[in-house]
Amino acid sequence: MALMAFAVFFLGYRYYSRFLAERLFQLSPDYRTPARRYEDSVDFVPTNKFILWGHHFTSVAGAAPIIGPAIAMIWGWGPALAWVLIGTVFMAGIHDFGTLWASVRNRGQSVGVIARNVISPRALMLFLLIIFFLLLMVNAVFAVAIGTLFSTFPESVLPYWLQIPIAITIGVLVYRRNWHILMPSLAGLILLLFLVYAGTLAPLGLPEQMGGYSSTAWWVLIMLGYGAIASRLPVWLLLQPRDFINSHLLFICLALVYMGVFIGQPEIVAPMYNTAVPDDAPPLLPLLFVTIACGAISGFHGLVSSGTSSKQLAHETDARFVGYLGSTGEGLLAVAAILATAAGFATVGDWNEHYGSWAEASSQGIAAFVEGAGNHVNQLGIPVEVATTFMSMMVVAFAATTLDTSMRLQRFILGEIGRQYRMPALGNINFATVLVFLSCAALAFFADPSNPGAGGMVLWPLFGTTNQLTAGLSLLVLTLILWHLKRPIIYSLVPFLFVGVMTIWSMIINIGTYLREGNMLLVVIGGLIFVLNIWLILEGINAVRQKRDPSELLDTDND
Repeated sequence: MALMAFAVFFLGYRYYSRFLAERLFQLSPDYRTPARRYEDSVDFVPTNKFILWGHHFTSVAGAAPIIGPAIAMIWGWGPALAWVLIGTVFMAGIHDFGTLWASVRNRGQSVGVIARNVISPRALMLFLLIIFFLLLMVNAVFAVAIGTLFSTFPESVLPYWLQIPIAITIGVLVYRRNWHILMPSLAGLILLLFLVYAGTLAPLGLPEQMGGYSSTAWWVLIMLGYGAIASRLPVWLLLQPRDFINSHLLFICLALVYMGVFIGQPEIVAPMYNTAVPDDAPPLLPLLFVTIACGAISGFHGLVSSGTSSKQLAHETDARFVGYLGSTGEGLLAVAAILATAAGFATVGDWNEHYGSWAEASSQGIAAFVEGAGNHVNQLGIPVEVATTFMSMMVVAFAATTLDTSMRLQRFILGEIGRQYRMPALGNINFATVLVFLSCAALAFFADPSNPGAGGMVLWPLFGTTNQLTAGLSLLVLTLILWHLKRPIIYSLVPFLFVGVMTIWSMIINIGTYLREGNMLLVVIGGLIFVLNIWLILEGINAVRQKRDPSELLDTDND
């Protein structure tokens, strides 16, 4: 399974991504990117492609490429693996790579703003509303995921928080003292690995109850506050160096998991295709394609590509390495999650107990990965306690990376709304940051009064479909750009049609479920998102008939 995945991903990057770079996007080594034109040492920062890849990869590879495959195992490892491989190579690759390229050629603007030029002015607000809602869910839910992990695995608290001063030190050494990135990052990685071991000796945690709130609720508030501050800092100071370390951390994690599999040769106790799916589980078709989003194709990736990564790309030709290879790295993480949950249980009975119901599988996805991966790593002689701490630390680090990147993206979206609709206050970086924090905290603490801090989970059932609708709409924008440039569109059109059909089908099924359950909140919000999506598609169809000057769609001026 693992060797096949390696081969597929290698061939995809070696040949298909080169075809996209040369034939479709026609990358130019001479094009002056937004990072160089608008350099401000805060958001627009020309960055070495290896460092930027680390930031991009760790921003998109949060907890989702672990949770999605772990839940989808309820249908068997065969469908999950097939979707990850096909989705990564032929859908996520062009989606992530294409949105990065389009944003670089549009002054670093987000895909939502690009939709205004490509589709219509109405499309701008429709797209921005969908994007803002998606980011709001990501922030509130990832804060809950991190808080739960801190409460469940207190050994991860110490290494995570001490990683921050390590990353800031590296940022100062590299960008203010002109050190080469290699030695500081390796030293930081070694120190972090030591801290992982130290975390097992000194687990830290909050009291179970403080001021009427649980420890998880307090962690949620702390993480949202941290995310707001981190999103305000220059990208070179914390975001880039920490993400570069995290990319090394993930490489070690993947290497340990795969080595444990190769050496231990554990039995795959999960069925290739589960013929005894629990009664409460939704149908495999089409729900598989929204359950596994990150790790196959995800709309959030397009927001990162066009939101932060495009503002740091030093050379346009680096877009292939950063965009396509970033999605490939996430595919490898999704395959590791499949291996951990397919062969990480001791017996078939243990697997059946964990996947005895949809609710159980959905709520224990991260725990299944951490424990399963820890058992694989234990085959190398590493104590289970250290292995599980390492895995939980990795998940927390990646989820936190996604959190502060997402909050930075929300700030960008507010700024774009302010510029488009003449609301200058939204363009103020401090005001926008506070507004983002308050909106996320309001969702987390007031959406579910019975469980303060976990309010984001109320809307979480809408995440999969909203995320994939965003991916489909980004592919629609990319297809229209290629159409007007008279370049081949089949490579983006087929993924758009597939993702669009599967996601709309899933949304219809889900709304029917919410109606039967009497959950009118999800019916109303889900119905609104569904209508916005159909409206945008109709706007896109209408845009096909319009004649567009290529200069309106892509910047060709190197001045």
